[in-house]
Amino acid sequence: MSILIKNGRVVTAESDYIADIYVEGESIVAIGKDLPYKADKTINARNKLVFPGGIDPHVHLDMPFMGTSSSDDYENGTRAALFGGTTMVIDFILQTQGDTLKNALKTWQAKSEGKAIGDYSYHMAVTDFNKKTAKEVIHMIEKEGITSFKTFMAYKGALMIDDGQMVQLMKVVRDHGGLVTVHATNGDMIDSLIAKHRAEGKLSPLYHYLSQPEVTEAEASARFADMLDYASCPGYIVHMTCEGALNAVRNATTRNQKVFVETCTQYLTLDASLYKRKDGAKWVMSPPLREKKDQVALWSGINHGLVQVVGTDHCPFTWKQKQMGKKDFSKIPNGHPAIEHRMELLFSEGVGKGRISLNKFVEVSSTNAAKIFGMYPRKGTIAIGADADLVIFNPRTRHVLSHKTHHMNADYSSYEGFKVKGKTETVLLRGQVAIDKNKCHLEAGYGQFVKRGKTSLTI
Repeated sequence: MSILIKNGRVVTAESDYIADIYVEGESIVAIGKDLPYKADKTINARNKLVFPGGIDPHVHLDMPFMGTSSSDDYENGTRAALFGGTTMVIDFILQTQGDTLKNALKTWQAKSEGKAIGDYSYHMAVTDFNKKTAKEVIHMIEKEGITSFKTFMAYKGALMIDDGQMVQLMKVVRDHGGLVTVHATNGDMIDSLIAKHRAEGKLSPLYHYLSQPEVTEAEASARFADMLDYASCPGYIVHMTCEGALNAVRNATTRNQKVFVETCTQYLTLDASLYKRKDGAKWVMSPPLREKKDQVALWSGINHGLVQVVGTDHCPFTWKQKQMGKKDFSKIPNGHPAIEHRMELLFSEGVGKGRISLNKFVEVSSTNAAKIFGMYPRKGTIAIGADADLVIFNPRTRHVLSHKTHHMNADYSSYEGFKVKGKTETVLLRGQVAIDKNKCHLEAGYGQFVKRGKTSLTI
């Protein structure tokens, strides 16, 4: 199969020009003006933008949590991602405490193999670190192509490891070319505040937010950075929400330390006032939504290079599932549907409103994730030899986000009624048309697991 994309405005993290792109098989073969190739299919991209396929490095598909499971499986979740221009996701394998990483990997392979439509990889969440786990970490890096390891500084008794285990993990990962990522919030403080509010009968969704004040994230982010510095290990903070946490990373730069940071679309566009609504459970996630001043800080952090990636932390639940916590905020499953809207929201709210440039948009939606997580230049750019993961995007199309039109398995939208300018029209995944005319043209099983190399720190 060959495809010729004509006259598009090609935008990467470094460049912006008008050109044709010729695709043969799964790869980009040629880029230039007036290419002479005859293709099986020609796409006219005049007056359209052409981006590398988006990479969302933070999703939770078919994940067991709080007595239920996230409502998007690999088939539906990666399909919804493709509709929005995200061609690859990285999901989180959760080690069961007392069990092995090998068994956790088998569980997630059963969820994904033969089901994913878009490409995918895994982070391995280490919830029980010991000598046996250390050997498995090395195996995951060297044999399985899983080079990033998630840790939790919260959820004691289920996911959290202590600081001593964290440092020992960092040393093993450092020695074998991997990366440690973290959910950076002070779990002990949060648990204490949850118990206090419950004892006082304060059970509405607002108290989910009030149980996780900014200091819980700022303190944990600083502590994680200090441990990374001590262990000389590269690290990545997921879903950063607030100015205080960003300042912890900013302070680390004074000792010439680089800590990678991801924020998410919800923290750039939504705020904690939503928790006062009767349907505030829709936005219960951890960390919670913050204040307007935090949005300003995060947009600034993107432009200053302190924030490298924008993901989603996509972890959807239906409204019925959210009602598990109708009488107690601490029982509301944490998460929201977002995987489909990341690229369009980031373009509309970022580029469209002058907050970031087109090049920065590509950088934080695709290229930096590919570099940080060991997939560049196969993924994350438009270049000869790269996978033909391409998004043809109309920057002028206006539309309204709604649960009535999204493709995620959630009967509400966190962005209901959002007016957005810019729309994904056509998506190619490894040389095949995945999305066109608002239809998905690929079947379950087309998505491939992507083995990743050692972390690149030269971004």
